Amino acid sequence: MRIPSFPNLIRTFYTISNATTSRFFANSPASQKAFAPFTRGTVLQSMPTIPFLGSLFTSSAKDMTDYPVKKSDEEWRAVLNPEQFRILRTKGTEPPFTGAYDKHTPPHGTYTCAGCSAPLYRATHKFKSGCGWPAYFDSIPGAVVRHTDRTFGMERTEIVCANCGGHLGHVFKGEGYPTPTDERHCVNSISLRFTEAEDEVKAAVVGKEGEGKGR
Repeated sequence: MRIPSFPNLIRTFYTISNATTSRFFANSPASQKAFAPFTRGTVLQSMPTIPFLGSLFTSSAKDMTDYPVKKSDEEWRAVLNPEQFRILRTKGTEPPFTGAYDKHTPPHGTYTCAGCSAPLYRATHKFKSGCGWPAYFDSIPGAVVRHTDRTFGMERTEIVCANCGGHLGHVFKGEGYPTPTDERHCVNSISLRFTEAEDEVKAAVVGKEGEGKGR
């Protein structure tokens, strides 16, 4: 049995506690009123004033990358549902073992960005990791951008869509999985869509690479 890494344990604890708390308050109007001063939003807003706790929950530095697809928050809200917006645009995380693509193992096809439809991963990149989120050992060349993420008081590598900057998840290396790269792209299912039209996606990727060479 594979022991989850510390970042995964922290991530799992936070997402489960978040989901449990939301369910508790949703089912108990009286509790909402009684605990209103102590809700998660209030606590997290106060944490940056405490150096150690602030370092655990501080968000990553604002991404200043110039992505091809640019939209305002209002424009993104118009095309994404609330959960997609929370994860893709505000770097949220879905609870483990709940995503549509966690145990999705098609023989062929392509996973695209749920925000802009850019091709990100091929079905052949996917592998079973048991981590609770879709795992890929590689991405389509140039489809994913990496950034340093220092949330939770640790340093991780965030991955985003290279076309629109939508948050996908994180990439971990050296965990010992029997894959060609020894990397695990841990991706939120909500950040993805799946299509079996692999040939059309290949044509789109070739076209994108050609545009880059012409600049």
